[in-house]
Amino acid sequence: MTNTSKIVLFSLSGFSTTANYKITLFSLTLLCYCLIVVVNVSLILTIILDQNLHEPMYVFICSLCINGLYGSIGFYPKFVFDLLSKIQVISYEGCLLQAFVIYSNALIDYSILVLMAYDRYVAICRPLEYHSVMSVRRIAVLIVLSWLVPLCCEAMVITLTSTLKLCGSKIDKLYCDNWSIVKLACGSTRANNIVGLIIIAFYCVHFLFILWSYVRLIRSALKSREGKRKFTQTCLPHLFCLLNVSVALLFDAMYSRYGSASLPQSVKNFMGIQFLIIPPILNPIIYGLILTKIRNKIIYLCVMTGQRFKLRVKV
Repeated sequence: MTNTSKIVLFSLSGFSTTANYKITLFSLTLLCYCLIVVVNVSLILTIILDQNLHEPMYVFICSLCINGLYGSIGFYPKFVFDLLSKIQVISYEGCLLQAFVIYSNALIDYSILVLMAYDRYVAICRPLEYHSVMSVRRIAVLIVLSWLVPLCCEAMVITLTSTLKLCGSKIDKLYCDNWSIVKLACGSTRANNIVGLIIIAFYCVHFLFILWSYVRLIRSALKSREGKRKFTQTCLPHLFCLLNVSVALLFDAMYSRYGSASLPQSVKNFMGIQFLIIPPILNPIIYGLILTKIRNKIIYLCVMTGQRFKLRVKV
């Protein structure tokens, strides 16, 4: 039985099918990462710099975009480096850190989406109480909790994983995740499985709360034209993002726990990374295009920037 202290490096065997496409994948990955940074930073700065956007819904969107950048840092720099390397390995500590960042990012996403659902529920179903319920202090507490709780959950998972004795060092993915490390354990993983199931159940409750809030929202929205307008403008983007994140995480969970060895490695790779690609790009684009206030502000900033550039060129 091999002790964890003897495992110094993990090999990432998911790169076995990328040898012939390294330059193409490197270019696409770099483009994808740049796009993620640009769209998320643009939305963050737009919300921060415009006083009219200092409302609970936009603050939650800003937090969602910050989380998108946080999760991307855990994957893209290492992935780009590995594409250009002859061997793809990661240190034991680096593997645990990468798993922590990537999966805490996913949990934070869900927590923020729950806050956004609650915000929309209060705004549409209890409009007269909105400003008293969604006070500045309460918003600050909710945002802190939406980050702190997932970070603590994932820290607990990683701490349990770090105590396991491992009998192998080959991870069949493009990056490290907790389940891949647990599958290398020699002994019992009962504690890991129990904690994992508790956390999954906890976030299933999140999902059920969102469903409950939207049942109430739809009932309330159908009663008036103004309610329908609010629902269409502010709730549809949230539903798109929720569906986006849920489907992406479902793919990853199915791949990690039930992925068949007969599946082509390229299919496994796509299933394993699509939740790191699609949500960070689509979430800010969805909100930037659909929400009128954000869209108008971005257009205004682009026009002003273009005019300033023209003036400098003429000078």
